[in-house]
Amino acid sequence: MPSATIRAAVLHEPGDVRVEDVQLDPPGRGEVRVRLAAAGVCHSDLHLVDGALGDGRWPMVLGHEGAGVVEEIGADVDHVAVGDEVVLSWVPSCRSCEMCLAGRPTLCTVAAAHSLAGTMPDGTTRLRLPDGTPLQHGLMTACFAEWAVVPAAGAILLPGGLPLWQAALLGCGVMTGFGAVRNVARVEPGESVVVIGLGGVGLQVLAAAKLAGAAPIVAVDRDAAKLERALERGADAAVDTSADERVVRTLRTLTHGGADHAFEVVGLPETMLLAWKALRPGGTAVVIGIAAKGAELSLPALELSQEKGIRGSFYGSGDPAADLAELARLAAGGELDLAGVVTQLDTLDGVTGALDRLRRGEGVRTVLVLDPALAGVEPTETGTV
Repeated sequence: MPSATIRAAVLHEPGDVRVEDVQLDPPGRGEVRVRLAAAGVCHSDLHLVDGALGDGRWPMVLGHEGAGVVEEIGADVDHVAVGDEVVLSWVPSCRSCEMCLAGRPTLCTVAAAHSLAGTMPDGTTRLRLPDGTPLQHGLMTACFAEWAVVPAAGAILLPGGLPLWQAALLGCGVMTGFGAVRNVARVEPGESVVVIGLGGVGLQVLAAAKLAGAAPIVAVDRDAAKLERALERGADAAVDTSADERVVRTLRTLTHGGADHAFEVVGLPETMLLAWKALRPGGTAVVIGIAAKGAELSLPALELSQEKGIRGSFYGSGDPAADLAELARLAAGGELDLAGVVTQLDTLDGVTGALDRLRRGEGVRTVLVLDPALAGVEPTETGTV
């Protein structure tokens, strides 16, 4: 297929997002072109839009949580074929760098470098404005668009029976949340868990903790609607930080002296500190939320003598290809409720509204329906589900 004109959401500079026509070149060696069905709108997209992840990340086609159907493959691609349904991974691990060989493919140095630069693995881009200006690929994915060209390692085959509007969520929110519970904290049955921040990723942390047999699970947020949703999805207790003046005491009471594991899914130093303070001696805080560039965290050093720990988690800290395939099988088998975290369905033209809702802390996850027939759902008249 020659270069094509497609519609995409382009970040021109911080705060300036426009849905417009761009040019998409065909896939090169080791790449695939995907007709996108749906894409979730994530806080990482908002961080990029607001310029919180550093300068120079524009102009860029946004989006990194997507699913669709393979329509064209480049040379040396043999794990997917035209017509296959795929979920997109935004860390297409190279399998040969130091981190990959050490068993830490989410920290792949090759993927990280090209993700930061907004290029494909060969250092070039397949996207450009009509005047020829190159466009960066948002997190090597750029799925707020009708089509995307991605590294083949970032196209993960899906099992049948999973609607693509739900499968899109696997690509970031589910992978990130489940991986933190399974690969980093390694939660065991009967261990207590605190989840701070109940957006799209936080609810996946809660779901993963529930599947692991954690008890009690305490949900923490300042939004009453999110707390109610967390209780509906299996939390044993909910704590509203906007109404409780003694949050730490409440959390320690609910977890019988402190949590075994506390997950921070907000990205603010104050909520990271809250996760630390919620722990029992010997407990571990896992930070999932992405902080703004330059933010710093201060911890009470004396409490390190209690053998508390704090760890970061990046994109689930596992093997994206293997983990996404397993999560897709769980979802297809009905063990994961993906639809339950979606609070709005919209079209590509609704992307700025979705970003504004995230900025205001409204709702959980908006899914942009890019091709209703492929996605298996139509955007609703009001956008809510």
